[in-house]
Amino acid sequence: MSDTEDRPTFRLLVVPGVTVDKWARMWSERLPDVELEQVPVEAAEAAARLTQADAGLVRLPVDQDAFHAIPLYTETTVVVFPIEHLLAAAEEVTLADLADETLTQPLDDVLTWTDPSAVTVTTERPDTTAEAVELVAASVGVLVVPQSLARAYHRRDLTYRVVTDAPTSSVGLAWRRDADNALVEEMIGIVRGRTANSTRGRAQTPPAEPRARVQAEDGAGRRTPKSGQSTARRNGPKQQPPAKRRTR
Repeated sequence: MSDTEDRPTFRLLVVPGVTVDKWARMWSERLPDVELEQVPVEAAEAAARLTQADAGLVRLPVDQDAFHAIPLYTETTVVVFPIEHLLAAAEEVTLADLADETLTQPLDDVLTWTDPSAVTVTTERPDTTAEAVELVAASVGVLVVPQSLARAYHRRDLTYRVVTDAPTSSVGLAWRRDADNALVEEMIGIVRGRTANSTRGRAQTPPAEPRARVQAEDGAGRRTPKSGQSTARRNGPKQQPPAKRRTR
């Protein structure tokens, strides 16, 4: 059996748009004997697959009865459109600016639209965000997604602008409620930015024994003077009586 097969493995689900490079590097530095296996998974499948992994970097929310979750960050939302589109003239847009546009909304959309009337959605919805991007490139509507997904599915013939009042999507670390262990705590520490010397989640080392007292204590709890130390020195300088006033 090879050395790699002997190493324990931590399986981490990763949904599209999440960049793990920095955290993976920190993991390898802190736990060189534990392999970090990154498992790509579609956002819509993350909840089902999370039961078979140690943890996952997923889109929130998750089922709180089944999983613990730590929010990490909330993404900026953008609208994707062809580079020659009129929206390209603006630095950022609002949903009102998209009122005349048709939204190509995939079935795996990670945004929650609380006001469906804010946009007009295409009659037939593509299955995935990747397919929606292809439709936008063919001038079939526009696509509103987290910025990381716009970058992940970037095409030279498309661009995007920030939508200031659109729904947002948050990314977090999630794991099964019955899967609390030392490796999960290590991953929590890494994504939260704890230093390698942090003791939270690690075995605590007992404090060092206090140094021996230089001065022994007597039975009454008072410190006895060192050899050669006078009582006067301990009690401070002897007070001199005030000088007599001279009379004429």
